[in-house]
Amino acid sequence: MLSRLQCLYLLTAFIVFSLDSSAQLKLPALVSDNMILQQNTPVRIWGWSIPGQQVTVSFQKKQYKTVTGANKKWELMLPAMKAGGPYHMTIKGPDEITIHNVLIGEVWVCSGQSNMEFPMSRIKHLHQADIIKASTSPIREFSVKQQYSYVPVSDVQGAWQQAGPQTIDGFSAVGFFLAFQLYEKYKVPVGIIHSSWPGTPAESWISEEGLKDFPHYIQQARPYHNTAYVDSLLKRDKDVSNAWYANVNKHNKGAKEEQGWQPVSFPGYWEDQGLAGLDGLVWLKKQIDVPVNSAKKEAVLELGLIDDIDSTFVNGKFVGYSNNKYLPRRYRVPAGLLTPGLNTITIRVIDNEGKGGLAPGKHYGLITGTDTLSLSGQWQYKVDYASTPLPVATFTRVFYKPECLYYGMIEPITPYTIKGVAWYQGEANAGGAKAFEYRRLLPAMIREWRAKWAQGNFPFLIVQLANYMDPKPQPSASGWAMLRESQSVIASTEPNCGLAIAIDIGEQYDVHPFNKKTVGKRLALQAQKIAYGDQTTVVSGPTYKSMQVKGEEIVLAFTNTGSGLMAKNGSLKQFAVAGEDKKFVWANAVIKGDQVVVNAPEVKKPVAVRYAWADNPEGCNLYNKEGLPASPFRTDKWEK
Repeated sequence: MLSRLQCLYLLTAFIVFSLDSSAQLKLPALVSDNMILQQNTPVRIWGWSIPGQQVTVSFQKKQYKTVTGANKKWELMLPAMKAGGPYHMTIKGPDEITIHNVLIGEVWVCSGQSNMEFPMSRIKHLHQADIIKASTSPIREFSVKQQYSYVPVSDVQGAWQQAGPQTIDGFSAVGFFLAFQLYEKYKVPVGIIHSSWPGTPAESWISEEGLKDFPHYIQQARPYHNTAYVDSLLKRDKDVSNAWYANVNKHNKGAKEEQGWQPVSFPGYWEDQGLAGLDGLVWLKKQIDVPVNSAKKEAVLELGLIDDIDSTFVNGKFVGYSNNKYLPRRYRVPAGLLTPGLNTITIRVIDNEGKGGLAPGKHYGLITGTDTLSLSGQWQYKVDYASTPLPVATFTRVFYKPECLYYGMIEPITPYTIKGVAWYQGEANAGGAKAFEYRRLLPAMIREWRAKWAQGNFPFLIVQLANYMDPKPQPSASGWAMLRESQSVIASTEPNCGLAIAIDIGEQYDVHPFNKKTVGKRLALQAQKIAYGDQTTVVSGPTYKSMQVKGEEIVLAFTNTGSGLMAKNGSLKQFAVAGEDKKFVWANAVIKGDQVVVNAPEVKKPVAVRYAWADNPEGCNLYNKEGLPASPFRTDKWEK
C-alpha cells in the first residue's frame, strides 16, 4: 500500500503532467472562436506542439495532417473554400481543441496610426442604424493588442468580435465601415484584423531588413534593442509625469470659492484670449437656463474636445472624466439632476502643455431628448494652480521608433491568409524632408509585408491625408500637401495599390475627423476595382493627367472623370498658378468639357498649376459627377 507521501507525490505528478499536456498544443490568437477565413484561396492554419507530433485539422468533414517541426511549430494549408458558415474546426495533437462559429468570407488587415485606430465609441451615436444592421450581418473584427518589440515575437493578443451595439465601441471606425460596405456589396462575411497605434510613423512598421535602404532609421533603432536601457527611459519618464501631476493635484482648491472668477469665451483656447503660457489646473463654469419641459429628464452633456484632462460636474455632481484631449466628451446626466431654471456646469481642467480649453470646431451643448441647449459663448474661469508645462517633448515614445511595431504587431499575424490591407497613416511623416522620403519608405513597407505574407501583390489601399489645420490666405509650401503627393505617387506606381481621397472630409481643428463612414466607403470603392475586378464602377475622383500652356492660360487634362467634371458648391476654388519666378497666386479656373482652364491676370507667362496644395485647402471643390473629389496635385517638380 502506498504511503500518504507517495500518494501526494503521484497526485502532484499527475497534476503537473496534466497541466503540461494541456499546454502541448497551442494555437495563435487569430485561430480562435468566431474567426473568419479568407474565401477562394488556400488558407494557412498553424500553431505549436511537441516536435515530431502529428497534428490533424478537421474542417468541413475533411481531415488535414502535418507533423510538428523541431522548432515546435506546425502549419498546413486548407484548400480554397467558398464563403459560408458557421462551422467548427477541430485540431488534434497531444490534446484536442475545437474552434467554434467559424465563417469563410473576406479578410482585410487595417493598420496605421490614430485615424485607423479611431474607435467607433467616438461616433456610434451618429451611426445607430448602421450598427444595428451590422449586428445581424457577419462582420467581425480581431483587434491586435498594442505591443512593441525589437525581436520577433510568435503571437499577439486579441479575440474575434461580432459587430453589434454591445461590442462596437472598440472597433476601428474606418475598418468597420470598410467591412460594412463590402458586406453590403458582396453579401459574404467580412473580417477585419485591426493592428494600429496612434502617432506612429511608417518606419515603426518596417523591420530592420526592410529598412536596409534607410540606414539612419536602423541607427536610430539600435539603442532600443537594449531592454534595460528602454526600461530605464520609461521609468524616468513615468517618474517625471507622476511628480508633475502630483504637484498639480495637491494645489487643488476646488470651485466653491466665489472670488477670482473671470470671463472667457468658449469654444476656444484661453491662450488666444490673453492667457498665454497657462498650464496647470483651471476651473471653468457656466450657468445654463433649463426650461421646465427639459428638467428632470435624462440628458447628454456634449463637450467636444477638452485640452487636456477634464473632470466634469453638473450642479456639483460628477458626470464624467477623460484624460485624452483627442476623445470627444459625451457625458450622461441622470434624470433628476437637472432642475428648472439655472443649472451650473463645472469643469476641472488640467492642461499639461500647449494650448488649453474647449477646442474650436466641435459641438458643445446639453441635449435633452430632441432639444439642445447651446453651451457656446461666455464662461467663467479661475486658475487654481499655474505650472510649468509637463516636458512631454523629452519623453521617450518607444513605439514611435523604427522597427518595433513590425515585430510586435505585424510579423506575428502574417501567417494568417488575407485579401488585402487598408492603410491610414502619414500624419507622423508629414514634416520636412520626411514627406518626400515617404514615397520610398512606404513602398519599402508594402514590399516587405507582401513578401512576408507570401500572397503575391495583394491589394494595398491607402487613405490620403484629410484637410487639417488653419487655411492659409495665400498659396504656400505644405508638408501635408507633399505627403499627399507621395501617397498619390505610391498608389499610381506600386502594383495593386489604391488611393481613397479624404481632402474634403477633414476638420480644421481636429486631426481626427469624425467622418469615417465616407473614408470606409471610398476604401470599399477602391477594393471593388483592385481586389474584386470591377472595371465599370467609377471608384476615384478626377486625377491630374497632363497640362498644356496656351498663351496666358494652362489647360489641364484628367483621368477618372467619370460622367463628367463638376464644381461642387459654386465656382472652382483652390487653384493657383505661377510663372518662371515660382511665385504662386490664386487663379481663375473653369471647367470646359473634361478639362480645366486656369489663368491669373498677374501671371502673363504661366508655367505651373497647383490645386488644393495646402494643409487645409478650404473649399477645394473639383469633383466628378459621381461625387468623388479630385486628388490634390501640382504640375511642377519644384522643391517647395
